[in-house]
Amino acid sequence: MTLVTRFAPSPTGELHLGSAYSARIAWRRAREEGGTFLVRIEDIDIRRCRREYETAMLADLQWLGLAWDGEVRRQSDHFADYGRVLDQLDARGLVYPCFCTRADIAASASAPHPVAMGPDGPLYPGTCRHLSGEERRRRLSAGIEHCMRFHAERAAEQAGPYSFFDEGLGRIDGQPLLMGDFVIARKDTPTSYHLSVTVDDHLQDVTLVTRGIDLLPSTHVHALLQKLLGYAAPQYAHHPLLTDASGRRFAKRDRDLTIRSLRESGRTPDEVFEMIDGWSCALPAKA
Repeated sequence: MTLVTRFAPSPTGELHLGSAYSARIAWRRAREEGGTFLVRIEDIDIRRCRREYETAMLADLQWLGLAWDGEVRRQSDHFADYGRVLDQLDARGLVYPCFCTRADIAASASAPHPVAMGPDGPLYPGTCRHLSGEERRRRLSAGIEHCMRFHAERAAEQAGPYSFFDEGLGRIDGQPLLMGDFVIARKDTPTSYHLSVTVDDHLQDVTLVTRGIDLLPSTHVHALLQKLLGYAAPQYAHHPLLTDASGRRFAKRDRDLTIRSLRESGRTPDEVFEMIDGWSCALPAKA
């Protein structure tokens, strides 16, 4: 089987050292094993993503020598793919409309009762999961803005036990309720990060997903979706995040550490990689 890796940035800012570090991991694995390195633009956040950032990111990758194979897949061009899968999940009773505002959810989280916690904070309490069919139809007919949420408990029942494999951490038993009833389709698009990533990795035949350890909780969700949808599961390699000497991770707000800024300051690609290697040497071997 041919190894297929991918680098999938969101064009909400310029490419920075941390992203270049992640891209090189995927690129190097593909090149060392005679595989395929793909680039995917994850731009479903239509309010924050910009085409100029996408163009700049691709130019930075080329300048760094991280050439990709085939065409770049832009998620905003494939909403129909995600919509079809969302319909499949809907037909199985695995999604439901949520009419809650952020204020509603925040108020529920601050109420004087136990709140289930997830990796990113309080989990959605399931308010709209308990609406009657009649009430849902009434709100939908009234045109009330809503997102679609994943029915985690029902999905866990349908999927049964599952696991995924990480190269550094080994076999990991899936936790289907880890992220609760997460948003599976946003209010402004027929998809979410979790849905589009799972569908894209399947459609692009990705066999190895290399990404930061901060996304390990998301892998529990993606592996669950893969089992429900009958997709072949890729292997995973969750790498430590590149951080500065104080332990702070690099971000798009660090203008002086973007690849464009380093290029303009006269740095060469080799010098940029020397910087990355210097930071990464301080990282633990395993996350």
